[in-house]
Amino acid sequence: MTMGFWLFMLVMDLLIPVTVLIVGWAFVKHPPKTMNGAVGYRTRRSMRTPQTWLFAHRYCGRLWFWLGLAMLPLTVIPLLCVLHSGIETIGTVGGVVCGVQCVAMVGSILPVERALKRNFDDLGFPRR
Repeated sequence: MTMGFWLFMLVMDLLIPVTVLIVGWAFVKHPPKTMNGAVGYRTRRSMRTPQTWLFAHRYCGRLWFWLGLAMLPLTVIPLLCVLHSGIETIGTVGGVVCGVQCVAMVGSILPVERALKRNFDDLGFPRR
């Protein structure tokens, strides 16, 4: 029973790093061609010009690719530590891991926005 729940938590907790890794790779290799309200890295700053749109996707893509790679062992190791524990312990550790992953994923907005601000002026033109 607990082994099945542990395996379930492992698979669920690996969803975020694997998704971040795949989306990061896709943003670098095949960023959305046009600005839209449905798909992509959509912030006011990233949507100012086609150049800021492309820059944001490539920057965010590289960041997410490496973040996804880093999160893989940081997901597996804590769960390995509770492999033979009770369901409550496994659930708690799995929940904490998921929470940390979400904070890292949302926190990645800050470096992307800083890079946009550093490389483009307020109108979206490249800084010289």
